[in-house]
Amino acid sequence: MSLGIIILVIVLVIALFFMVSYNGFVRAKNDCEEAFSTMDVYMKKRYDLIPNLVETVKGYAKHEQETLEKVIAARNFAQGATTIEDKISGENALTGTLKSLFAISEAYPDLKANTNFLDLQGQLKSVEEDIANSRKYYNAVVKLFNNKCEMFPSNIIARIFNFAAKPMFEVDSEEERKNVKVEF
Repeated sequence: MSLGIIILVIVLVIALFFMVSYNGFVRAKNDCEEAFSTMDVYMKKRYDLIPNLVETVKGYAKHEQETLEKVIAARNFAQGATTIEDKISGENALTGTLKSLFAISEAYPDLKANTNFLDLQGQLKSVEEDIANSRKYYNAVVKLFNNKCEMFPSNIIARIFNFAAKPMFEVDSEEERKNVKVEF
């Protein structure tokens, strides 16, 4: 074989490597975006349920206004977040306030027996399970993407084409990882 053919084969192999690696990154990036969008759909569904739930609780727990306001404020912050990091932070805060809301319901037997409240609580529980599953899926595809960004030799392609690691969806603070303590 002549030197020209050897050089041509090497150039073709390198070009093929770049093409396959770049396409793999595009596919992985799109998987991350699709996973986040799926999670976003479930979170939107939860945002829509929260005002109904708060209104139902308001009728029974008039002196719990501060907790109800915190739930709505956390919902509005999470819903208005524009970056993935802000969305993660807002969702974690909202989850904490929802736990407080359900803790309040324990003190009101009439509220716990209200069919509208029970229905909304059941819907929210179902949506929370969907959100948890979509977070797991999102974190799984982000892990694959981040591995591609950090492992050799694909990390070379990542640097060349500015593919950067994406954040995982996780609980930020140790306080949020603990069970809610209910005191009346």
